[in-house]
Amino acid sequence: MSTVDFKMIRRDLHQIPELGFQEFKTQKYLMDYISSLPGDRYERKQWKTGLFVKVRGTEPSKTIGFRADIDGLPITEQTGLSFPSRHEGRMHACGHDFHMAIGLGILTHFVHHPIKDDLLFIFQPAEEGPGGAEPMLRSDEMKEWKPDVIFALHIAPEYEVGAIALKPGLLFANTSELFLTFKGKGGHAAYPHQTKDMIVAASAFVTQMQGIVSRNVDPLDSAVITIGKMEAGTVQNIIAEKARLEGTIRTLSEASMVKVKAKLEALIKGIETTYDCSIDVDYGSMYHQVYNDPACTQDFLDYIEESGKTEAIICKEAMTGEDFGYMLKEIPGFMFWLGVGSPYGLHHAKLDPDEKAIDHAINLMTGYIGQL
Repeated sequence: MSTVDFKMIRRDLHQIPELGFQEFKTQKYLMDYISSLPGDRYERKQWKTGLFVKVRGTEPSKTIGFRADIDGLPITEQTGLSFPSRHEGRMHACGHDFHMAIGLGILTHFVHHPIKDDLLFIFQPAEEGPGGAEPMLRSDEMKEWKPDVIFALHIAPEYEVGAIALKPGLLFANTSELFLTFKGKGGHAAYPHQTKDMIVAASAFVTQMQGIVSRNVDPLDSAVITIGKMEAGTVQNIIAEKARLEGTIRTLSEASMVKVKAKLEALIKGIETTYDCSIDVDYGSMYHQVYNDPACTQDFLDYIEESGKTEAIICKEAMTGEDFGYMLKEIPGFMFWLGVGSPYGLHHAKLDPDEKAIDHAINLMTGYIGQL
């Protein structure tokens, strides 16, 4: 194992980012690497473009899980690195190349140094969308090998290299995509009275939507509705027959998500009546909140303090979304932030995490899992 450079594995993976359920090269790379390990200690099963790998323990009484997501984002890389993405318009801008390299490092350690209990490594596709965790959780493979406890990490550019940040309870928000298609009647700009203008209707919706959170969600709770994209019209002198809005909803409680959607749908009915149009709504991918099991989280915090391997920061919950929340909904465990010290944040075209964090995370997690 000492000859394996997981920073180089990260660089290999960084060059082949693929979108959700298109991770064919990534899956092959993972399988090829795992096949190079001694084969008498592990089993592997493909699931769509993902992978389950079970490392057998010496006297198993439980199964410990570790999940790493594997997909990239539709972003054109601008890092200037010597190993940039070879896939045009695709980038590992959320650190999943780091997550995979760390997962392979932990797996490699325990293939060579087995512990009493079984380990399950889950290389999950489509975290960025449309969502791979929930269907993977329902798979026959997971039903056969379902872990008793499960862990995951996410890189955090804002923390110094190697710092660990987490908290018991809610860590990441409930999230939902939001897609709205407005349909009216187009026509000549000189005859607006003969049309149903969807630019006006969509603009009114966006303006009125701003009151949903401020007047319906408890100020001590939190929610966000963001419209990030608007498309409408074809040319300056034609009134738009259609408009398209794309956005996201994020809430810190499940109840607030239900309330926000109900108010959105009430607003939609009002806009349809007022502007004599129809509006189709699609919530796309929805992710369950990431809720860290308090007992598991405290055990990890105690280990960090006792081992002295790094700094542990009790952070605040974030409005980010992660479909690992579906796994934590059914399996106790936790997710934590891993500091990587990048001046550019997640989903940025210039994200450049410090690779020293890779070995640090491998050492931390092999030590923690090894003593469970």
